[in-house]
Amino acid sequence: MSDLPRKAVTRTAKLAALPLGFAGRATWGLGKRIGGKSAEIVARELQQRTADQLFKVLGELKGGAMKLGQALSVFESALPEEVAGPYRAALTKLQEAAPPMPARTVHGVLAERLGEEWRDLFLEFDDRPAAAASIGQVHRAVWQDGRRVAVKVQYPGAGEALLSDLTQLSRFARLLGPLVPGMDIKPLIAEMRDRVAEELDYELEARAQREHAAEFADDPDVVVPGVVFQSDQVLVTEWIDGVPLSEVIAGGTPEERDRAGQLLARFLFSGPARTGLLHADPHPGNFRLLPGEDGGRPRLGVLDFGTVDRLPGGLPETIGVCLRMALAGEAETVYGLLCDEGFVKESIDLDPDAVLDYLLPIIEPAGVDAFPFGREWIRAQAARIADPRSPAHQLGKQMNLPPAYLLIHRVTLSTIGVLCQLNATVRLRDELEEWLPGFLPEDQPKQPA
Repeated sequence: MSDLPRKAVTRTAKLAALPLGFAGRATWGLGKRIGGKSAEIVARELQQRTADQLFKVLGELKGGAMKLGQALSVFESALPEEVAGPYRAALTKLQEAAPPMPARTVHGVLAERLGEEWRDLFLEFDDRPAAAASIGQVHRAVWQDGRRVAVKVQYPGAGEALLSDLTQLSRFARLLGPLVPGMDIKPLIAEMRDRVAEELDYELEARAQREHAAEFADDPDVVVPGVVFQSDQVLVTEWIDGVPLSEVIAGGTPEERDRAGQLLARFLFSGPARTGLLHADPHPGNFRLLPGEDGGRPRLGVLDFGTVDRLPGGLPETIGVCLRMALAGEAETVYGLLCDEGFVKESIDLDPDAVLDYLLPIIEPAGVDAFPFGREWIRAQAARIADPRSPAHQLGKQMNLPPAYLLIHRVTLSTIGVLCQLNATVRLRDELEEWLPGFLPEDQPKQPA
């Protein structure tokens, strides 16, 4: 099939087959248990087989299916190595590629949106896609003024496919839980559904990218390509070269990993402070490590502003104050702030010291000068929160995530997942002191960067 949604019945059938496959593997697992294999070994084998099928289907379908796959892919570092290892390559492939849309379909979209003489806008246009994602694919071209550009073309039927896929996936979201320990998949899918209209609106994306490009125009560390042209279903931006972050994860030097991790953390916290916008799609396919200017240190290229959270005042000050108070051991103050913000519902009564014990391991990176993010650390956190027998799991179930913090929470978790994939040592505290409101007391000046 040439484009999205392909045949709707075909997409629905592929997604509908997933829970049947899960059920079949559960029966297979029961047989293995009866045959004498331990519960732990069987659970891992089930998890691996389930993941193999899930990411194969999600990668083939593009649309909302692939979008969920990309969102989950940044959490592979939280999985046990014997489970994560065999399908890591397939998982990370979701971050960079998908089956391409044929040239004739691309030409049709360009003719419809830019006019029959669309080729006159370009000196060159490469029919081969340079990248493909969940709702569109990117082509290299040379604009009429000689600039090298990236031309993003939206798949025909992308909106219909996104909504259909996410509706179908939400019906068996609970079955995906074991793939990402400690994470509830259903709110993630619901939030993606709520943002479909924004994701499809290239005018909104162009506006967000222009704001970032203007703010970071002279930044020595972060590069945002400028917007050249935008129309319905077509977005033309400046082309930037560089090493995809997925390649840095796969084979980068320790220096490259640390540099990429530091800049990713810097962009996460500085973006809202400088633009009032939070880049909300932090999977590795959206970042490049670029050579530094005049032989300087590498820079971070940032792509795809289709999903942003609008934060006019930057990140909420409560986050910074809570972090500072938690690191200082002020359990009562932290608990009071969490109650005020709706993280603890009025009907729930928790022990402030237990809440602090729950938070401290998660915020450990903010309490030291430099923190070595890695798979072992994030696996320990995931296991602690996911284990039904642990106090952390029981307490976490009683806490609430207010809607205003939902996207911030997902972006932060996703970024931490990427830092752990990078195995990067990051001076996170430096970025928090510089950019996070409330993290420093009002009478304590920021240290020069």
